[in-house]
Amino acid sequence: MIPEVEEFAEMLIKWVRDEAIRSNDVALRPTTENPVAQRWRAAAIKGDPTALARVIIPDVVDDTIFYLLQAIDEGLITLSYTSSTGRAVNLTKEGNSELAGWYMGSDAWRERYSHERFFDDLSDLR
Repeated sequence: MIPEVEEFAEMLIKWVRDEAIRSNDVALRPTTENPVAQRWRAAAIKGDPTALARVIIPDVVDDTIFYLLQAIDEGLITLSYTSSTGRAVNLTKEGNSELAGWYMGSDAWRERYSHERFFDDLSDLR
């Protein structure tokens, strides 16, 4: 394998996958009182595995995407994107270290572009 691709794989696992798992493990602690943990506990009480999965899946996906964007924001993973017009941009530079916020915030990318469910735990900050 090309060493640079191997390095990318290592950074992706370290800064995205592992961070998302650690973050979501916190929500499983009985003493955690953040909105995600409360939502998961409320869904679990109902005893319906499908209902619980419908709550957990978007939270875990959003958390994982958040950590990818945060790693890009912090320059831990450097990525460029080539638009449909052919223009290439450095996401760390052009994103002004705001990609994660633009994704998770209220009236952000999830709300504007997603056709699937998500939970806006920041809606009260509008």
